Order: sequence, then structure tokens, then C-alpha cells
Amino acid sequence: MNKLNEGDLFPGMTLALADGGNITLPGDISTPYQVVLFYRGHW
Repeated sequence: MNKLNEGDLFPGMTLALADGGNITLPGDISTPYQVVLFYRGHW
């Protein structure tokens, strides 16, 4: 898998949220600058 470099576009993806909803990235982000954190959680 390739890493993102400065200036690269974030790849589109849909993620499941803990509350049962979904978020589509980057489509559901309303501002041009955001931080996205991924937590593994409990298995």
C-alpha cells in the first residue's frame, strides 16, 4: 500500500461509526483541513 504524500488527495471510503452510522470520507468533511484518526478498539 502506498503512503499519502503532501498534496495527495485522500482516497474515498465509507467507514462504520460506533453508533451504527456511517461517514464517507472525504465527502462528509465540510472544511478543507481535517485530521482523521483511526483507533483499533477492542477485538
